[in-house]
Amino acid sequence: MSRVDVSIKRLDPTVSLPEYAYSSDAGLDLRCNESVDLDPFERRLVSTGLAIALPDGYAGFVQPRSGLALKRGLSIVNTPGLIDAHYRGELKVILINLDAKEPIHLEKGERIAQLVIQEVPTVCLHEVDELDETDRGAGGFGSSGVA
Repeated sequence: MSRVDVSIKRLDPTVSLPEYAYSSDAGLDLRCNESVDLDPFERRLVSTGLAIALPDGYAGFVQPRSGLALKRGLSIVNTPGLIDAHYRGELKVILINLDAKEPIHLEKGERIAQLVIQEVPTVCLHEVDELDETDRGAGGFGSSGVA
């Protein structure tokens, strides 16, 4: 497994640094830097108290935690949230409570999301008059069946 060095800055000295729950995990756990109450279907921009400097050619993707989504209905509005290599501001997460009946309370320091860092190529687009044919063609949503 290759390693990538990423600089990280605590904007609040009390915040925990992201860490992998298991050594083979793809996502680093992000924690909220404030206590949050979310009513049903409410969304909120939540602070992590962290800033990172990704190397050129890499991006960060903020994803929901599956257990919170299943057990409490907590998700991320713009999943995955994209962090470009040149961004140096605070990492924040747009959380939403998708439970129709129950509010969600999050304590400061609670794990709220996962940060996946991936290498991303620079793409060179080439405009053409026609695209090559494939078996799928222009078939989109549901074209391969619903089951």
